[in-house]
Amino acid sequence: MGAFSDVVGSTTSPKKLINLLRGWPNTSLLPTKLLEKATHNVLKNQTIAFPAMCYGPDLGDPRLRKSVASWLTSFYQPKDTIADDRICITGGASQNLACLLQVFTDPVYTRNVWAVAPAYMLSFRMFEDAGFHDKLRAIPEDNEGIDIEYLRQQIKKSEDKAVADGNDLPLFKPPRDWGKIYKHIIYAVPTYSNPSFKTMSLRRRQELVRVAREFDALVITDDVYDFLQWPSDLTSQNMSLHKAIMPRIVDVDRYLDGGAEREGADGFGNAVSNGSFSKICGPGLRTGWCEGTPKLSHGVSQTGSSRSGGAPSQLTACFVAETLETGELQHFVYDTLQPTYCKRYRKMVEVINEELIPLGVALPQTDREVVGGYFIWLTLPSPLQGAVLAQRAKEEENVVVAQGDIFEVPGDTDHPGTSFGSDIRICFAWEDEDVLAEGISRLAAVIRRMQADSNNTGAKLAATEGQAKNFW
Repeated sequence: MGAFSDVVGSTTSPKKLINLLRGWPNTSLLPTKLLEKATHNVLKNQTIAFPAMCYGPDLGDPRLRKSVASWLTSFYQPKDTIADDRICITGGASQNLACLLQVFTDPVYTRNVWAVAPAYMLSFRMFEDAGFHDKLRAIPEDNEGIDIEYLRQQIKKSEDKAVADGNDLPLFKPPRDWGKIYKHIIYAVPTYSNPSFKTMSLRRRQELVRVAREFDALVITDDVYDFLQWPSDLTSQNMSLHKAIMPRIVDVDRYLDGGAEREGADGFGNAVSNGSFSKICGPGLRTGWCEGTPKLSHGVSQTGSSRSGGAPSQLTACFVAETLETGELQHFVYDTLQPTYCKRYRKMVEVINEELIPLGVALPQTDREVVGGYFIWLTLPSPLQGAVLAQRAKEEENVVVAQGDIFEVPGDTDHPGTSFGSDIRICFAWEDEDVLAEGISRLAAVIRRMQADSNNTGAKLAATEGQAKNFW
């Protein structure tokens, strides 16, 4: 989700820059010819072109909604077909996160935003813009994903406080038939997470939905990497998978224990899936979708900016609809993107295993059968710090990486598993495949120098302490 401006210092290295921070697709992976064809087909047909260039319907281009629903049904294979009334077209996952907060939260009545940590760093501004600067809370992960027991305990504490404070009605949002105000927001990237690389287990997804229902929470998931997946086996001949590894949290909510629209429920459900074409077509499209119950999907479409200007990205939405109707975008994802990213991932992991693991660097969740996404999360051996490594890597080797502490939830790093000073995130999507190995080798060189410096410092301290003892 979203772009990230690279903020790096000067370098003394004469080497060519290798950027392992930028979470963008390599320009060679942008399907310009596919979009050129789709654009031409849309604009030459007046019955499509005129609606495409006018204000769109609140829920978005009908063709794109239908095509997205069909592809999601094929990919996730739920028990029932995903109908287009569950789909709302958006201006991308970032824009829609802001819309969801506008429609479904109140800055006072909504107790907290609970973010699975480490968290996507550019989401923080959106939560702050919605009035949650002092209400952001970090939920740690374990090997299965979100720590459910910790979440439950902390939500219970916040509920007790809300009751004591008499916080029982929204203060700033009027009642609306098409919307509701949730008591809590839970934000996660459950599959091939940015930044942690982890995938939340099915058991945890089910537990999370039950907690959300118990405490009137809306779980917002960025499911933007789900289509980018491949077998984790570095020697597997298969580099493309056409079926999701497990249901999304919105799918779990749809069916678990009677489902999101069970008798007695308000019909909005407790989960919404944020999807985007940024990772599977091009970020510049600024087009995506969200899926929830029909009632929730309609509520998203009633955001003031959509009611005023029509569905966001109406023109590009019509271009994308063309690529899906012909099946060309699906083939591009399965036949080009998945194998290409698979090769890049395997190349990077091979060099990590050769050069970083012997230095004590840890690589999480490599035992999964399926991996994907854009990023790999690495934990450095003690006492190395990610911020120091990032600075020295840029200065000494002209390699840029993301230091772990930028993914800490602002104002809530005091609990175990919520601070990430010894971690870094690296990306294999942006740089050309042939320089990824060199980038890791350069990082290894910096780590070796840092470890040597640390050992020398330790030896000097020990010698100084010995001299002091002899003196006294």
